[in-house]
Amino acid sequence: MKYILLLADTEPETEPDYESPEFAAEMEQWFAFTNEIQEAGAMLGGEALMPSDTATCVRVRNGETLTQDGPFAETKEALGGFYLIDVADLDEAIAWAAKVPNVVSGTVEIRPIMDTGD
Repeated sequence: MKYILLLADTEPETEPDYESPEFAAEMEQWFAFTNEIQEAGAMLGGEALMPSDTATCVRVRNGETLTQDGPFAETKEALGGFYLIDVADLDEAIAWAAKVPNVVSGTVEIRPIMDTGD
């Protein structure tokens, strides 16, 4: 069964410098997790997202396209990335979600992918 793991966390006021030891240590955790889920054959895809202040929201109201900078919802956590996985069942999806590096500070939302029959 296919699931998406939506990775949400609070966005820090400042990000560590990309060349700093702190950033390297954080990325090492992410690379290790990604390698593990790929080697298990469970990962179909995934990406990290830029911070929410780079987002543009689009709505159409009365035929007019409206855009807004930043996230639409006011929330303490922001979507930071996702993994698309194919596993046996929800229990296996939960087991993978529990290993995502940001789960100790944020949230991993698991959603089944809708089977549209194609």
